[in-house]
Amino acid sequence: MLVDSHCHLDFPDFADDLDGVVARAGRAGVGIMLSIGTHITRHPQVLKIAERFEQVYCSVGIHPHEAGTEPPATVETLLSLADHPKVVAFGETGLDYYYDKSPRERQRDSFRIHIDAARRAGLPVIIHTRDADADMAAILEEEMGQGAFTGLIHCFSAGPDFATTALRLGLYLSASGIMTFKTAESLRETLASVPLDRLLVETDSPYLAPLPHRGKRNEPAYVALTAARLAEIRGISSAALAEATTANFLRLFSKVRR
Repeated sequence: MLVDSHCHLDFPDFADDLDGVVARAGRAGVGIMLSIGTHITRHPQVLKIAERFEQVYCSVGIHPHEAGTEPPATVETLLSLADHPKVVAFGETGLDYYYDKSPRERQRDSFRIHIDAARRAGLPVIIHTRDADADMAAILEEEMGQGAFTGLIHCFSAGPDFATTALRLGLYLSASGIMTFKTAESLRETLASVPLDRLLVETDSPYLAPLPHRGKRNEPAYVALTAARLAEIRGISSAALAEATTANFLRLFSKVRR
């Protein structure tokens, strides 16, 4: 069984085809999908999809792009929303200095609030980071010093130095369709060296479709293509990669029913 550890099933791209998307994922061997929250104000829609499909779980959080426009979340609000059995993580949250769609201070404040909620609840935090490695590493180091928490660097696309920092802090890394792109050789080299027990796979669908679907709508079924490429660069079978990444997911997202 494979797990798509990061998709956005509430996005309009799937509105007219959600049953088909979920069915195709199942036929591709994807047994669990984690649909990620990006807006507190849209959490009811995310949760409704998770309640509708047995194999779909969800998270609650505010994407860094939305940190300047969403009502600021409190730790108490996040903890309350995470009390639902289908809500298994916080985020996605983090820092995005590439697009800078929200003030950086608001991004940092929101990120720390999500980490605090994760620490208190004992649930993982799903971390988005782009062009912010120095600030991200500093916040992770500081917050881990305030008390341990678990988490995942989703759609990992940074270099080996940041990978080393994240792994040292006990975090997991998730490979997306980016690692199948022809220009991603350095990323493949980094992912080939990550301990197998700290790797997950994802689609980030509807974005970042792996080859040969690059440029088209992504969907959870395509996580099998990313997993196959990841298995290839690591020199193991697809079955072994699926077994390891699924075990890692269930260890990290411990609230998910086996």
